[in-house]
Amino acid sequence: MMSKVLLIDGHSILNRAFYGLPDLTNAEGAHTGAVYGFLTILFKLLEEEKPDYLTVAFDVHAPTFRHEMYEAYKGTRKGMPEELKEQVPLLKKVLDAMGVCRIEQAGLEADDILGSLAKQAQADGNEVILVSGDRDLLQIADVHICIYLPRTKMGKTTIEHYYASDVQEKIGLSPAQFIELKALMGDTADNIPGVPKVGEKTALSLMQTYGSIEGIYA
Repeated sequence: MMSKVLLIDGHSILNRAFYGLPDLTNAEGAHTGAVYGFLTILFKLLEEEKPDYLTVAFDVHAPTFRHEMYEAYKGTRKGMPEELKEQVPLLKKVLDAMGVCRIEQAGLEADDILGSLAKQAQADGNEVILVSGDRDLLQIADVHICIYLPRTKMGKTTIEHYYASDVQEKIGLSPAQFIELKALMGDTADNIPGVPKVGEKTALSLMQTYGSIEGIYA
């Protein structure tokens, strides 16, 4: 019987909870809404999925290897609001008190860590659930790796599920092709330019027609 591994992108889900829920504070006036939202999602996942293993990964506030490759990476992003920033150490304390394994590594983003863990866990014969608000992780969806994308709106959270077959069905591309789609269209959120005058619709059409960037140029 396969073990089930639950991997969570800490900053990503905390951020989603912060913007998807009303602001909450404790008796001392400290902001707690994002932590509350994160834990609501976590407890829901633990109850429904009953994982054998759980790990939460966090970003480190330091340049990554991508900044070394491209200095302008994420250069247009605004800083994290103080009301959210102050909740990061609080969430880590709560997870530590719960005995939850958490990982962070200078030079890497949380999704780099989680992607590597997911691939290794699948190779070891496990079923993997990776929870993040970052659609870029659809590139690692597989037969036994399911990407969960939570959406919190008006205090209600829904989750989209993507195995490799779901990526193919809903987007019309395989996970491997999804990587090339992103290369063509770029990523405005990360300040990564794509091919000039090629947006998401054009890039998707090209990939569905020709199958790959190499096929487009052939």
